[in-house]
Amino acid sequence: MANADLEKSTVETAYARWAPIYDAVCGPVMVMGRRAAAEAARNIGGKILEVGVGTGLSFDDYDATTEITGIDMSEAMLEKARAKMASGKYPFVRAVHRMDAHNMTFADSTFDCVVAQFVITLVENPERVLSECHRVVKPGGRIILVNHLYSEVGFAAALERWAAKKTRKLGLRPEFPFARLQAWAQSNENTNLVERRKVAPFGIYSLISFERTPSPQVA
Repeated sequence: MANADLEKSTVETAYARWAPIYDAVCGPVMVMGRRAAAEAARNIGGKILEVGVGTGLSFDDYDATTEITGIDMSEAMLEKARAKMASGKYPFVRAVHRMDAHNMTFADSTFDCVVAQFVITLVENPERVLSECHRVVKPGGRIILVNHLYSEVGFAAALERWAAKKTRKLGLRPEFPFARLQAWAQSNENTNLVERRKVAPFGIYSLISFERTPSPQVA
């Protein structure tokens, strides 16, 4: 089944293999999407959680107006992120943790913003991860996603369905549709879609932003 979810072990193994070359290969490819997500997060400011922080490629995209915490399941990736932190160049990056985004250990309403760049289509249960992001972000805060999303119709959709069969062992899922994110938001209390836009220059990636709306006051 093309839309079957990825197994966690598949993704962990794939990204352990990617770690040594990740910055060189994925850095240039993902740079515009990464910068768009970080810019949106900087506009919120405050405490930012980056889910799937990886090797810390995004550290250069933040600044002292933010306080960054990162999580990732790949220890090989996190070793590279910690080396960047040890350089002293990123004092605003407070900590990175090996943590499963499906079951975060952070308290409710900890962060002003949660960012997941090129992550939500790769996790085993995207809806569970989104709900965890919603839990740990403060009311009025944002969940910011950047990803390639399934084209759904036409030649691009057919190509992505074909690619899905070839790339699953690499920890990729190119056929993930926006409708799945939309369905999660509609079924999740106190969630509002505030932005969906293509990222320039080519529109390969989409930026999606959800707000955790405040709970209604009980009279």
